[in-house]
Amino acid sequence: MARVAVVGAGLGGLAAAARLAAQGHAVTVLERSGRVGGKLGLLTVDGHAFDTGPSLVTLPQVYRDLFAATGGPLEESVDLVRLDPAVAYRFADGTRLAFPGEPSAVPAALDAALGAGAGAQWSALMARAERMWRISEGPFLRTPLAGPATLARLARRPSDVATIAPWRSLRGLGAAYLRHPHLLTLLDRYATYSGSDPRRAPAVLATVAYAEQAFGSWYVRGGLHRLALAVAERAAERGAVLRTGCAVRRVVVAGGRAAGVELADGEVVAADVVVSGVDAAGLYADLVPTSTTAAPRRALARATPSLSGFVLLLGLRGRTPGLAHHTVMFPADYDDEFDAVFGTGRHAGRPRPPADPTVYVSAPDDPALRPDDDSESLFVLVNAPRHEPGRGVDWDEPGLAERYADRVLEVMAERGLDVRDRVRRRVVRTPADLERDTGSVGGSIYGTSSNGARAAFLRPANTSPVPGLLLVGGSAHPGGGLPLVTLSAEIVAGLVGPA
Repeated sequence: MARVAVVGAGLGGLAAAARLAAQGHAVTVLERSGRVGGKLGLLTVDGHAFDTGPSLVTLPQVYRDLFAATGGPLEESVDLVRLDPAVAYRFADGTRLAFPGEPSAVPAALDAALGAGAGAQWSALMARAERMWRISEGPFLRTPLAGPATLARLARRPSDVATIAPWRSLRGLGAAYLRHPHLLTLLDRYATYSGSDPRRAPAVLATVAYAEQAFGSWYVRGGLHRLALAVAERAAERGAVLRTGCAVRRVVVAGGRAAGVELADGEVVAADVVVSGVDAAGLYADLVPTSTTAAPRRALARATPSLSGFVLLLGLRGRTPGLAHHTVMFPADYDDEFDAVFGTGRHAGRPRPPADPTVYVSAPDDPALRPDDDSESLFVLVNAPRHEPGRGVDWDEPGLAERYADRVLEVMAERGLDVRDRVRRRVVRTPADLERDTGSVGGSIYGTSSNGARAAFLRPANTSPVPGLLLVGGSAHPGGGLPLVTLSAEIVAGLVGPA
């Protein structure tokens, strides 16, 4: 039996703790804030409740595997609801598309909204994405990153390499299959699931669209934060000790390996294994002796940080007729948005909040999230540049957040969803707030982006240069997003092994 210290009680840390405790190890989870869940947070204001992070569950089998491995079925702990439609899209020219939750209904819905042939174009792309998924899921998503060996696993057959097309961008793959511009826009959106730019992100990200369509879009009744609470409860049931309000000052290294962690108050928690769920950039910059981490810090310096998000939490009077659980409203110029967020193209070296952003609206029809039946709680997200005072956008600049919040509401109104006269409560959360609340450097949601053909191999591995120190969570392999974070915990538990 090993003593394991898990730093951070985000979903990755909690899932690792549950698996390791179930394997027979003595696990202690140390969380700096007063609650567990990390980005899977909850905020309640005057009876309006809001998930403050992810609003969608995909790849439910990943969570079923987690719960099965730690003591009981997922459905005994949370109530998963499949969404149909999965999402309602609004395009700049007024076109609307309700994307079905049932895969067999997708081609007809695309033909009806975009014209004959649109469904066949999308289906052909999804067939390619399915082949990509089957090639990459096992050797990449469920296996530790191992540099050239990982590439070798993916290159057993030349036909597999041709299918994955590592030299091609997501945008380039779409152009080979999709003739309708709105279909290209739909595909581009999936780059943002890893905080990336579709013009630079790899073609294999088409698997995200495939997985969402094939395995469904899901909601946790009562809010997605309940998933984190359920995993925390499972970890505790297996014997893990969860301590909140415990900021970690440093990872203790003795005899050339991790030997525990030192807390901000000076307490040392001894451990045989340390599992870090904090942002990898912060871990390697602040918590580990820099003499041991030169290689991962160089890799992080070469990678493009992921985009961040600007969030409005809106408590509204009344209900919006026909509003889907998820609505995405696209701008006329998607490329301008990516250029603004990443400081590229026409905004080279000058990242800024997009003037005409894509707006994501989550409006769960869930009585648990509203004070009464004549009200609703909306989570509104737009892609945003990181918080980088002096180098990029300073989200703490006086007045900036409120001005941009007004602009987002104005954009929503321009696209047919004007809620400005119904707002009872408005909470603004910027990338700077995300950095303060979760420790994500600059408020990058996913650590590093997938921009560039080598991006996946610049992402920090689950093993660190310090023996006994392992990484879990969205900034480590295999990447950000709830299912990949949960898979990172599966990988780490496998690296530690049973007691």
